[in-house]
Amino acid sequence: MPFAATLFDLDGTLVNTIPDLTDATNAMRLEMGFAPLSQDVIATYVGKGLENLVVRALTGELSDPPEGPVVQHGLRVFRTCYHALNGDKSVLYPEALEGLKAFRKQGMPLGIVTNKSAEFTHPLLQRMGIASFFDHVVSGDTCAYKKPHPLPVQHACELLGADPRKTLLIGDSINDVAAARAAGCTVVVVPYGYNEGHTVQNLDADAIVADVNSAALWALRH
Repeated sequence: MPFAATLFDLDGTLVNTIPDLTDATNAMRLEMGFAPLSQDVIATYVGKGLENLVVRALTGELSDPPEGPVVQHGLRVFRTCYHALNGDKSVLYPEALEGLKAFRKQGMPLGIVTNKSAEFTHPLLQRMGIASFFDHVVSGDTCAYKKPHPLPVQHACELLGADPRKTLLIGDSINDVAAARAAGCTVVVVPYGYNEGHTVQNLDADAIVADVNSAALWALRH
């Protein structure tokens, strides 16, 4: 068995969540007196967690940590809206389920490392019917830092009892690649995710694969 464990990003890698994130973001903006944004624009704000999405959607800029009463109010409104919408229009990407089954057949433990808050991660996994595939889930608020910091990846490896140097991470963005590289993991990316509006071709990944099922085949060869 070439790898000791495999970790997966969630949004943009296994599940297309942009329709629900768009609806929740625009519901927040409308309640706060702002015009809606296009799905294409909102997709470029996804990847670094809920706070980043809300800040970008309200200000067009990234402020870390989010500051100001408008942003704090936006966070509260967004959470309410997204709780009501989480999973409504989200769908598994083609070959994601087949890929998870293929990885499971390889016999290694599997985990999720996502920047999505736990309050939304676990319901989404259940609603998509894939929660049972994963031995551990590390969400955006599990650790003190989110991806691209390596801590969530390192924590997932610890939970799975896997050496990071023998762990594969599958993602779709610079946040996944940076976190995996800093943790010492092998990393492959799919080309259909979000990556904050940028192409994955320039990422420092070990490979670009067509989908999660292709990643399973790649893992068998390496």
